[in-house]
Amino acid sequence: MKDADAAVLALHYQNDVLHPDGKIRVGLDADGGARQRLLDHAAALLEGARAHGLPIVHVRIAFRPDYADLLPNCAIFRNVATIGAVAEGQWGSAFYDGLQPLAGSAREFVVKHTRISAFYGTPLEETLRVLGARRLVVAGVATHSVVEGTVRHAADIGFDVMVAQDACASAQLAVHEASLASMRLVAQTGSVAEAVRWAAAPY
Repeated sequence: MKDADAAVLALHYQNDVLHPDGKIRVGLDADGGARQRLLDHAAALLEGARAHGLPIVHVRIAFRPDYADLLPNCAIFRNVATIGAVAEGQWGSAFYDGLQPLAGSAREFVVKHTRISAFYGTPLEETLRVLGARRLVVAGVATHSVVEGTVRHAADIGFDVMVAQDACASAQLAVHEASLASMRLVAQTGSVAEAVRWAAAPY
């Protein structure tokens, strides 16, 4: 497989997060424009990555149906168990239609995790090192949880990171904006178009 110096991390584009019937509420109402804008930007990010031959790692969160693998030390995880969200093998933990990995592609990978950072306890770093990636475009839901946790972890282990901010969302816009401002200490932020150009440009 040809090495790439950049890769895209697509975080939690799953039914329970993005679908109007999903159990995790992140302020993306079915009849609101914010939800459709997020879906459009997420799709544009994946399309742009594919057009430039960039590898994509699709990260999903999922727990056993009995939640025996869920560590209830944080309110966010306790709430997941309480509402019965993202159970493995259920509709809610599956990728949202249109934002799923491209079947048969040797440039797309799936990583499952059960903590805040997509790196914790997963083969994500090993996968990226095998690909030769040194730069990461990161996007997903929610901005202030999995995105920020993953971005900070990536920075700590030496990756250059850019957040595709319009392919991210939080339940409250102020929280989304505050998280982006915080991440600018360790990463760049920009639009999907800017992030794809950055990833596709020579390092």
